[in-house]
Amino acid sequence: MSMPGMPGRGLAGMQGDTGGMSPQEQMMVKTIQGVMESCPGKTVMAGCMGFVLGGAFGLFMSSMSYDTPLTAAGQQLTSLPVREQLRRGFKDMGSRSFSSAKNFGIVGAIFSGTECCIEGFRAKNDMTNGIAAGCITGGVLGAKAGPQAAAIGCAGFAAFSTAIEYYLRMPSD
Repeated sequence: MSMPGMPGRGLAGMQGDTGGMSPQEQMMVKTIQGVMESCPGKTVMAGCMGFVLGGAFGLFMSSMSYDTPLTAAGQQLTSLPVREQLRRGFKDMGSRSFSSAKNFGIVGAIFSGTECCIEGFRAKNDMTNGIAAGCITGGVLGAKAGPQAAAIGCAGFAAFSTAIEYYLRMPSD
């Protein structure tokens, strides 16, 4: 795998040295690298990682959103036995966590797949790929709500992608 600014290397970053791997292990490493460097592999990996991150984020956010006894819903909840309160709380946390996980997974998969396809089509690795992928992702996610929402989603995701790409491509000191 060749990284920008580094000389090209052979299998698994080794020059001629197989590190004691058998030919079968070398083939497995080569196959795994090929899958991880392909657009479908990157898309699936980003979707799965987004699902896990979204689940953790949703679990955290749902644990912060319970009603206090000062609200009508909170008073109704506090009148229930503790076991029922816990059951409802965990059920709500699980459903919110799963919903957030699905959303993060979808966003990650769409963005990653789109960016990889654009990069392959353009044969360049620059900021334009991420910005265009952000616009397409935002447009796709906002399309159900109409053309205005798609345009706003496109602009919002493109702006966020621009900020992230600019930050990631800053020269390090």
